[in-house]
Amino acid sequence: MSMDDRIDQFIDYLKLQRSASLHTQRSYASDLVQFAAYLEAEGVSAPESASAHVARRYVLHLREKNYRGSTLGRKIAAVRSFYRHLVRRGEIAYHPFLAIRAPKKEKRLPRFFDPSEIESLLNGADGVRDRAIFETLYSTGIRVSELVGLSIRDVDLIGECVRVRGKGNVERLAPLGSFAVRAIEAYLPERRKVAAENPDAPLFLNRFGKRLSDRGVRKRMRGILVKSGLAGRGSPHTIRHTFATHLLDRGADLRAVQELLGHRNLSTTQIYTHVTTERLRIVYDKSHPRATKGAKRKKSVKPE
Repeated sequence: MSMDDRIDQFIDYLKLQRSASLHTQRSYASDLVQFAAYLEAEGVSAPESASAHVARRYVLHLREKNYRGSTLGRKIAAVRSFYRHLVRRGEIAYHPFLAIRAPKKEKRLPRFFDPSEIESLLNGADGVRDRAIFETLYSTGIRVSELVGLSIRDVDLIGECVRVRGKGNVERLAPLGSFAVRAIEAYLPERRKVAAENPDAPLFLNRFGKRLSDRGVRKRMRGILVKSGLAGRGSPHTIRHTFATHLLDRGADLRAVQELLGHRNLSTTQIYTHVTTERLRIVYDKSHPRATKGAKRKKSVKPE
């Protein structure tokens, strides 16, 4: 079996058995094509012929390209996962990347909008569809991929919630706030002018009456950010960060926020506690007269 066939088989495995997102499928496919090109350049005829020495040289090759830590980690993870798959299928007996460890991920605090900024963004949305889209994103904290995946039957305006299919096709219910409910109610009559209201039909449509893509949402948001004086300040995922941060700022329980976001692990949600703590620290340093950064300390005088 050729390397290309093995890569295709592995991507099918990610899609059908691991329920990997389309983004992960595309990224891993690109990473493995890059790895295959490296093996060919090194004169390695097949993945089973690669040694641990080849694996170490490949990681060094990637490091020399000065990828960001997260990108480098993903590329190594893709090859490690590929080899695990081949070993599991019995196609090869040796895993050359077994001892290779991905670099630690850079811990960067997520960006978010403050209340006045999110208000400007929501007010800057043109048309009932865009208003419904961004009110729903902020009201629920769902991912943009989850938003565009919504069908009409997933929305319960009476019960004020939406049924969301998250990572791994795991379903959860996300509450809808009153602003989002009213925005969707205003959008539905306009939607009927474009397409029939079949329960299985997409909720959000593009101008051709087809399901709106996440790329379409990102494009609309870029225009709204420019209009609102927030150009370059974020993406739809920033709204998700904003949702979580604002809830925690107002005393929401961390585990409740975890469930609302659809995080599998609490540690993923805990990054937002660092955000809120950092904000409190900034306020403290600026305001408290004896804060280490808020006021200059007087030099201590030694007694004579």
